[in-house]
Amino acid sequence: MQLTLKVDGRDRTVEVEPRRTLADVLSTHAGCEHGVCGACTVLVDGEPVRACLMFAVQAQGKAIRTVAGLAASSTEGGELHPLQRAFIQHHALQCGYCTPGFLMLAVSLLERKPGLTDEALREALSANLCRCTGYQNILKAVRAAADEMR
Repeated sequence: MQLTLKVDGRDRTVEVEPRRTLADVLSTHAGCEHGVCGACTVLVDGEPVRACLMFAVQAQGKAIRTVAGLAASSTEGGELHPLQRAFIQHHALQCGYCTPGFLMLAVSLLERKPGLTDEALREALSANLCRCTGYQNILKAVRAAADEMR
């Protein structure tokens, strides 16, 4: 089937088999392909979605936001989003595989609920898995970005 998806503010026409996932079409990181790790998290109509669990056909007509659109969405010059800068400054990544999923989950949280407590933030971020960082620096980075975004 032919689909037109709105990805990071641009229409993208793709030819796809109905059984293909959004992760397949977007070429996002797919860690577990079972919706457990969160590496493939994107925003669909502002809500975090595991792209490996959503069929691409389900996304037609919805606004899809990926990590590739974060920098572009923050300024016209393509400057890094405050969250991306915070991840760098607070060493919140090592191998980088899970980072796009954490960034998209965190940006969704900060845009919808900017005043989250550390406990609520820790609980929300626990939905994604990282094998390298130990999560402390991820939490620090998200908290720093939240302060900057206010």
